[in-house]
Amino acid sequence: MNLYLIGYRGCGKSTVAPLVAEALSASGPQWETVDADDAVEEIAGISIAEIFSKFGEAKFRELESKIVQSLSEQNQLVVSLGGGAPIDERNRLRICATGKSIWLRADAELLWKRISLDNQGHQQRPDLTSSGGLQEVVQLLEHRNPIYAECADFTVELDGQRPVEIAEQIVKWALSSASESGW
Repeated sequence: MNLYLIGYRGCGKSTVAPLVAEALSASGPQWETVDADDAVEEIAGISIAEIFSKFGEAKFRELESKIVQSLSEQNQLVVSLGGGAPIDERNRLRICATGKSIWLRADAELLWKRISLDNQGHQQRPDLTSSGGLQEVVQLLEHRNPIYAECADFTVELDGQRPVEIAEQIVKWALSSASESGW
């Protein structure tokens, strides 16, 4: 059983995942954290921005799917998935078959504010539409939110919460779900 954190870029998946893994490990078996985007960069040997510029989005999505498959074959992971990973149906099926997914949901304005403040992340992650900026976030959320909603076993509204508060909600839900379903 794995926990997969899903949601748009800037929602805090990479920050919250280690907090969740640490808390779950304190109450039972050891959990590890994996950032799927970092894993893609590791196998490619170049940054995500370079993958996009040299090979295009399709190549990135292919590498991302390989990572999701590899991670789904492991156990006791808290995985921070790239924002687009659940868009691919194969990834959704792997996620659903091997764990529970938690959607970190926020509105476009909050996400854009966070993305804008993260200079390093903004350089590493290319624009996905010609519009870029807040308009891109709005446009992609219109497409992705129904998929995130369909995939999510649990949703956390960010609404100004600190990462530790988000992690606490996830851990409480995960432990409750585990005791109810026996995973």
